[in-house]
Amino acid sequence: MKLLGNIIWFVFGGIEIAIGYVMSSLAMMITIIGIPFGLQTIKLASLALWPFGKKVTRKPTSGCLNTLMNIIWFFVGGLPIAISHWLFGLLFYITIIGAPFGKQHMKLAHIALTPFGREITPA
Repeated sequence: MKLLGNIIWFVFGGIEIAIGYVMSSLAMMITIIGIPFGLQTIKLASLALWPFGKKVTRKPTSGCLNTLMNIIWFFVGGLPIAISHWLFGLLFYITIIGAPFGKQHMKLAHIALTPFGREITPA
């Protein structure tokens, strides 16, 4: 099921989402200050490319710097990204067939709000 879900996700929009994240990450990495934020968008791109079979976990070593970076991220770009994934998730939840894809968008919305101090692991 994971392989089939990832293939369908990839063909019907996953590649576009991942390309968007990579392009924004390259734009953020132009400045030294933007490099940590660009690395987090690469994390989002890797999850957006193949989301089935992965889970997001909190790192046990996340500290106050991660909290500060999450606050900055939330106000600069995390909220619009999370809202867009949340809206797509709601649209997918309308049908029974779309429910697994809605679940993946909700997972992306969750990590888009606070990506610092989180890691993506196999489920």
